[in-house]
Amino acid sequence: MKPEPQPRRRRAFSLVEVLAAVSIIGIIAFLAIPNIVAIKQDSERNLAISRAEALNMAVVSYIQSNGKNNVASTWSSLNDQQRYTLLIPYLSFAPANLTEFIPNGYSVTLPGNLNSLTKSILTDTSTSTAISY
Repeated sequence: MKPEPQPRRRRAFSLVEVLAAVSIIGIIAFLAIPNIVAIKQDSERNLAISRAEALNMAVVSYIQSNGKNNVASTWSSLNDQQRYTLLIPYLSFAPANLTEFIPNGYSVTLPGNLNSLTKSILTDTSTSTAISY
């Protein structure tokens, strides 16, 4: 008579090993997520500052191209969106709306008077505070 074959023993992880691995992954995620959120907020703030500086450079280019006396008189009567529309040719890959150019959570106010050239005002809308850059 033939001996009966021994059933193969399955190789697998025990429940304790799986629970240990899941808990380690959970601890790592718990430690990493706040850092990821902070990095995202910092990068959005840096993008908003970069875009505000690009607007400032576009204003200067616009003045240089068209002459300060020619543009200063009409500039003050325009709203921010109309001013932004004038600056689009001086910006790289700019969308049609100013609200799309500045990241969510931030707003920008372009200088109202070109006679005394000032920087755009960048505001954090969640705290309503101006950001100095």
